[in-house]
Amino acid sequence: MASPTEVILKRTALNAVHRAAGAKLVEFGGWEMPLEYSGIVEEHLAVRRAAGLFDVSHMGEIEVSGPASERLLQYLTANDVARLQIGQAQYTALMYPQGSAVDDCVVHRLERDRFLVCVNAANTAKDFAWITQHNQQGAVVQDRSAEYSQLALQGPQAPRILARLTDADLRGLRTYWFLRARCCGVEGWLARTGYTGEDGFEFYFPPSESERVWDAMLEAGRPEGLVPAGLGARNTLRLEAAYPLYGHELDEETTLLEAGLGWICKFDKGDFMGREALLAEREQGLRKKLVGFEMLERGIARDGYTVWMEGQPVGKVTSGSPAPFLKKNIGLAYVPPRLAAVGAEMQIEIRGKLVAARQVALPFYKRPKPSAAAKG
Repeated sequence: MASPTEVILKRTALNAVHRAAGAKLVEFGGWEMPLEYSGIVEEHLAVRRAAGLFDVSHMGEIEVSGPASERLLQYLTANDVARLQIGQAQYTALMYPQGSAVDDCVVHRLERDRFLVCVNAANTAKDFAWITQHNQQGAVVQDRSAEYSQLALQGPQAPRILARLTDADLRGLRTYWFLRARCCGVEGWLARTGYTGEDGFEFYFPPSESERVWDAMLEAGRPEGLVPAGLGARNTLRLEAAYPLYGHELDEETTLLEAGLGWICKFDKGDFMGREALLAEREQGLRKKLVGFEMLERGIARDGYTVWMEGQPVGKVTSGSPAPFLKKNIGLAYVPPRLAAVGAEMQIEIRGKLVAARQVALPFYKRPKPSAAAKG
């Protein structure tokens, strides 16, 4: 029996499989999740060069349905839900009135009046409560998270591997589109989405089939170099691609414009939560701006380290680590807009010492265009 102070972590349906594989398990967003199997660097490089398989079943799935579903999501998110066709998904954010994100998420249009919103694990309860609280339109809002396992098959060999396991038309499945498909003999939603900067797929299916699908994918992908990958590699991969992580680049105090996400703010769609605040900020100017940097001297800029420019502290590192594929130490940080410029010199305070760094263009890594053979 757990002690009164002991936190009971949630576990995915693959927890026993991860343990048997010798994965290093850690707490993440209230879940016990694999950090690494063979090593973060090895897993990272496998995804860049071949493929990696991630258990991301901790992610939350909120279904919004009924005649008022589009209207509700159109008001609560920054992107334009009305533009979505059936079978199409979009990256967006649930909004606060001040122009910051409750969470970043992916909205999938399953049917004309039915949407599946994939949200971050640590924010699932908060997101569900927020949507429910603002559901003045009378939509049906349901937390479906317990009904889905989710696996992410990512990397340049992902289409080739998946083609052995499904009869879905992968060549016709464009990025940020999805369909109902059978994979490994199991029916679910197959989306061409991901969080690694590589081509790949995310498969949503019943948890009872988790081991069957996991084992089949690993077996089919072994000849192509597929490896199981954990949250450690997922984090370094998303950082190389300069994807934001909630609680780091995004939080209640940081607006979408400051985070460089103005491209998902569709001001022309009409009113949405936070629109007025963002328009005012666009007019008056930003308080801070997200920049990318690489270290010029030995040292790793970790999350929370202080950024120095012009002889004074000006901001904080939001994410920082070695970049295994790029073979550099990189990071993201917020600085005053007047100091944000590609090539600008800066310093990171590492254990009391100021270490040289330089701002660089984002993303740090952009995948090469796939060859015809790799398209699936």
